[in-house]
Amino acid sequence: MSGLKKQKKGELIVLSGPSGVGKSTVIAELLSNRPDIYFSVSFTTRAPRVGEADGVNYNFVTREEFEGMIQRGELLEFAEYVGNYYGTSLKVIREKLEQGIDVLLDIEVQGAAKVRAKCPDAVFIFIIPPSLEELSRRLYNRNTDSSETISLRLEKARQECGESVNYDYLVVNDNVMEAAHEIRSILEAERCRVKNRIHLAQGIVGSGSARSGG
Repeated sequence: MSGLKKQKKGELIVLSGPSGVGKSTVIAELLSNRPDIYFSVSFTTRAPRVGEADGVNYNFVTREEFEGMIQRGELLEFAEYVGNYYGTSLKVIREKLEQGIDVLLDIEVQGAAKVRAKCPDAVFIFIIPPSLEELSRRLYNRNTDSSETISLRLEKARQECGESVNYDYLVVNDNVMEAAHEIRSILEAERCRVKNRIHLAQGIVGSGSARSGG
């Protein structure tokens, strides 16, 4: 049965949401139950936060290194957010998808728009907080940014939430486990789409034709 379920090509999953909404926590919960998903580690020019590790949370590079990657066409997408670059490696994504492995991208709305233009068949999921007040509380409790930066992030969050209409699915992160469960349900539904399993039906139709002809 496992052979019948196998998909020919991996699914590209784009996850976005405002800073402080808890994307990293939700992703960690999701991957703990779906270790078969490859999480694409983005490149960024921002400094690591406390507890972040290079190659795990982000690939931390200098601005010069990042701009070199742009010039060489090595990125699927990139964007500048609050003064720092963020981007996704094109080569790694292609390799994983061709191997039939699902790939998860954690990118902001600018980058997601660029991916949508290049990969319209990707699954786009937007995570929102229960309220702007709750998002503000989470940002202050994180204790990693100044009040000025938090104000910028909250204003940016308002703008980004307005872009959620361009996504396929909307998940509210009020509870991490429930949010991760919703995303798993979305991915299972996507896997069952006819476009992702049509080769199975064609195989059955072809087998019937072959037997009739014999």
